[in-house]
Amino acid sequence: MEKVTSKDGTQIAYDKTGNGPLVIIVNGALGYREFYGNKELAQMLSKEFTVIIYDRRGRGESTDTPPYQVKKEIEDIEALIDAAGGPALLYGVSSGAVLSLKAAAHLGNKISKLALYEPPLRTGDTKEFAKYTQQMNELLAAGRRSDAVALFMGNGMSPEELEDFRKTHEEEWKIREAVAPTLAYENAILGDGLPPIKDAKAVKIPVLVMNGEKGIPFIHEAIDILTKAFPDAQRKTIEGQTHVPSATAMAPALMKFFVGKEVLTH
Repeated sequence: MEKVTSKDGTQIAYDKTGNGPLVIIVNGALGYREFYGNKELAQMLSKEFTVIIYDRRGRGESTDTPPYQVKKEIEDIEALIDAAGGPALLYGVSSGAVLSLKAAAHLGNKISKLALYEPPLRTGDTKEFAKYTQQMNELLAAGRRSDAVALFMGNGMSPEELEDFRKTHEEEWKIREAVAPTLAYENAILGDGLPPIKDAKAVKIPVLVMNGEKGIPFIHEAIDILTKAFPDAQRKTIEGQTHVPSATAMAPALMKFFVGKEVLTH
């Protein structure tokens, strides 16, 4: 484990493996190196790339410096790129995909290609997402971390499924509670929940926008709109994958996009 100091003094913990072009993986809500942190994917890609996985601020072994601003997370990514000698190929997952997009829009030639997997965007009325954001902020302000986790996970689970998960995954639930305050950060990144068209238009590098065949149904229209907003983008559906894709499915797709081949050579 290594650490780099971001612009505001926050310490960002990261692991770096492999040799070759630099790839940085940006996790989504609640994830960090030791928890849904794409370690297996990083290991697979390290055969061809230098790969960085890191703890986003407020998670794992990274520190935090309030108040939160999206630009601070962009500065975290910039600090990682600079420490590694950049430029970077960036791969963002879920809300981390939206953060990666915003980073690419602001960091110019420090990012050479951008891959996004299932950014949780919407179309149409924004009132429901605004209500969710307000509820989340109120729960976190009251210190009700467990309820905040339940609100977040309730987006994809019935109340019965959620209660069963809480009882059968007690240790995992505690991990989620520990990083629950960062759920507010994800909402700040997503903004109104609609595709960030202005940022997309500012991204001049090649972009790959992906979804899973068994992923989140409501995002398809939004990410189609998003893809069309990029000056240079392509769409791909990853067969058989849910919102949490397997490393064996993602490695070939990223390899092909980043360097034009699907097979790891050694």
